[in-house]
Amino acid sequence: MAHVYTPGLRVTPRMVIRKRRVLPIPGEVLVREGDPVESSTVVARALLPGKVYTVNVVNRLGISPGEIRSYMLKKEGEPIEAGEPIAESRPFIKWLKTQVLSPITGTIEMVSEVTGQVLVREPPQPLELFAYLDGKVVEVVPKEGAVVETTCAFIQGIFGIGGETVGKLAFAVERPDDVLTPEKIGPEHRGAILIGGSFVAEETIKRAREVGVNALVVGGLNDLDLRRLLGYDLGVAITGTERIGLTLILTEGFGKIPMAGRTFDLLASKEGWKASCSGATQIRAGVIRPEVIIPLDQAPDPKSPPSPLSKRGARGDFPPEEGGMSVGDTVRIIREPYFGLIARVKELPPEPRQIATESKVRVLIASLPDGHDVIIPRANVELIEE
Repeated sequence: MAHVYTPGLRVTPRMVIRKRRVLPIPGEVLVREGDPVESSTVVARALLPGKVYTVNVVNRLGISPGEIRSYMLKKEGEPIEAGEPIAESRPFIKWLKTQVLSPITGTIEMVSEVTGQVLVREPPQPLELFAYLDGKVVEVVPKEGAVVETTCAFIQGIFGIGGETVGKLAFAVERPDDVLTPEKIGPEHRGAILIGGSFVAEETIKRAREVGVNALVVGGLNDLDLRRLLGYDLGVAITGTERIGLTLILTEGFGKIPMAGRTFDLLASKEGWKASCSGATQIRAGVIRPEVIIPLDQAPDPKSPPSPLSKRGARGDFPPEEGGMSVGDTVRIIREPYFGLIARVKELPPEPRQIATESKVRVLIASLPDGHDVIIPRANVELIEE
């Protein structure tokens, strides 16, 4: 059987995943190997150094840098309150005395006899690193963090913005081709990872933000709406640090594109389950995809709100498949004229063929949803790893 490897998105009902959770600076690890953890468990903690402020004492007092220590009221390493005197002059007439006050609450970091400046540092800020997943610690990274493992259903998207978040999976649509509109989002979706259908507009995202939805997972979005939400054009850098009030994951791309049926049904089969998700995306070397991770060692919340899917029923039989692309696999077309369509590989010709541009490339023959077969360059598809 023909077989070829190609970049793809993973959509699988069961896999083991490991996440390396490490601090940006050395700190204290709070878990041990073998410990069970939840998404909210703090696995490591560090103290980020506070911001430094410069106070030009010699200019304020009219003295030379070499004299600064004789005018200081505080020594290096001593705490200081905002508005408390750091140094003062010693005039013959006391009411002509000049004081230099601290701009912040913190610590005297340094007194320089070369520049005549005093550095004052704010208190350190605690930085806590969460597990992100419900699972088990399988490795401890000394002074940095830990590796967390979980068995989960795993879904990757095409593009996302916003950081890591956790919530219960909830649905506001019945079908993968439904459009998620503002009136479909209610107070019962507060704190949820809300699954939409084919499209979400700017006003719907704003409504979700007002309600308190943690994340939106939908098929597509207009790039103009994205620009308006962010207030700027995204470049090629990694996403995930945007502050728009929620995390947004696109499973298909830009435009109105129905969510792939397999993706939609897998999410529907886990409605009410706790999931972790991240919108971080990088499309250059070292590819990072947005993700939805649903740990399988749990049961759905019986208090979850009624779902529109109860009228429809959701399929839950998803046999996993492994390997690269082969005949029968599902692919997403990522170039015109069939951009965004989901197709199934019918044939993988081994020899290059000439295409409309008169170039000779390796191609595949795919069956579109309407039953029509088309010839597509293999570089123009993305494998949906199921």
